[in-house]
Amino acid sequence: MRVARTGLVPAAALVAAASLLLAGCTSGHPAPDAAPGKSADSLPGASSSPAAGATPLEPLPVEPSAALAPYYAQQLSWKACEPDFECSTFKVPLDYAHPGDGHDVVLAAIRRPAADKAHRLGSLLLNPGGPGGSAVEYVQSIAARYDSGVRSGYDLVGFDPRGVGKSAPITCLAGDRMDTYTATDLTPDDRAETDALVAVDKEFAAGCASRAGDLLGHVSTVEAARDMDVLRALVGDKKLNYVGKSYGTFLGATYAGLFPSKVGKVVLDGAMDPSLDAAAGNLAQAGGFETAWKAFAKDCVKRTDCPVGRTEQEAGDRLTALFKKLDAQPLPTEETRPLTEALALTGVAQAMYAEALWPYLRSALTTAQAGDGSGLLKLADQYYGRSKDGSYENLMFANMAVNCLDLPAPFADPAGVAAAVPAFEQAAPHFGRDMAWMALGCAYWPVRATGAPHTVRAAGADPILVVGTTRDPATPYAWAKSLAGQLESGRLLTYEGDGHTAYQRRNTCIDDAVNRYLLGGEAPANGKVCTD
Repeated sequence: MRVARTGLVPAAALVAAASLLLAGCTSGHPAPDAAPGKSADSLPGASSSPAAGATPLEPLPVEPSAALAPYYAQQLSWKACEPDFECSTFKVPLDYAHPGDGHDVVLAAIRRPAADKAHRLGSLLLNPGGPGGSAVEYVQSIAARYDSGVRSGYDLVGFDPRGVGKSAPITCLAGDRMDTYTATDLTPDDRAETDALVAVDKEFAAGCASRAGDLLGHVSTVEAARDMDVLRALVGDKKLNYVGKSYGTFLGATYAGLFPSKVGKVVLDGAMDPSLDAAAGNLAQAGGFETAWKAFAKDCVKRTDCPVGRTEQEAGDRLTALFKKLDAQPLPTEETRPLTEALALTGVAQAMYAEALWPYLRSALTTAQAGDGSGLLKLADQYYGRSKDGSYENLMFANMAVNCLDLPAPFADPAGVAAAVPAFEQAAPHFGRDMAWMALGCAYWPVRATGAPHTVRAAGADPILVVGTTRDPATPYAWAKSLAGQLESGRLLTYEGDGHTAYQRRNTCIDDAVNRYLLGGEAPANGKVCTD
């Protein structure tokens, strides 16, 4: 979803969880169909109303302008790059207001060709979220898990959006400076700690500006959606078929709003609400992580190896005590880097993305209480995309760049954050204060935001399937309700369960509904609910 240091969270956690699921580390069971009498409207956190004041996203012309025509007329040259995969590149204008001025961006794409070429349905574009998640890497890692019918009928395609992965990747800080950035205290107790947080946020922003140049002002979601329409045309599809997860739902919804007549079979899983401003989104997400923690604690206290007590209240108290202890004195780890409070919170948040990570969190909390912060540090490193050699993936850099361009900063200065902290702490007693201060980064961004909160109607589009999980930490369930309600053709499919996103997470009810839609266009009834 959205970012660590603007308050919302990236896709790295989801990809890490997916790798564990691929290894078979899950305690989940296939789900039956929805229970009789249960509807999405009766579930907690359900709200289908978009935020007041958001303006509608207006569609673009159906046909590209003459200046854009050369981009739509490119020929993709697919070449074998990995077993079962082919890779290519294509060009898009850096600035859609000035196409053809010699300033282009080269984007990387990958596909796994349909197994049954005689009955090929077209291309199915995939995006894992972020912003900043590499769709090229995601398609490589996830393609084999797709339903055999989907793999037979579709080319599975991914492209790295501008600024991401292999598509002119943005970088901001060297590894040692990122280590400092990620470890810096997010619960400042005095002026010196506040100044230290402001200093690393400013250093991050300045690093992005010096390394990314003009690209930093052209990595918005609207521009990525327009790039996706170019790729749709280049793969030969009249309509876009798409599965987007987490932030990928924001990208997909933006596409639908801009090009409603070109919407084919579109799945938006772990939906974001585009009508929210950054402050409201951050606050809602803090509450989402609190809900996820409660689900973890409820499960943990029933187990003999639970390190946080025997009741849910005790579990929360012990987590608070651990964060407070780390705020005063970081824990040693197997590495030279100690576990700070900020890194510990990130490690816990990482484990909220999927039940498959809960056993790892129990182990990490056990060792932390014994004086070793290594387990939580490893979870935090997974979240941030830190390699053992100390380098970082570009995900966090692209994540901040996209977020700060898509919406105005939620807070202008530390005083604004401090004023909002009580509301955050009320929504999320264990995560709220940290997540409020995480949102300060965009206040110092060197490029003005080009986006604003908006609603997406996508009038005239084919049915769009919106999937929401009731205890999703990163994209609260209410967001899926709101997006499905905004879309003229939105169909809400609900998973009553835990974790971030639902499709391809071994719930038979969800998977069957999505696969029937992708293969035959049969969208489930609006409001259908799947359970564990």
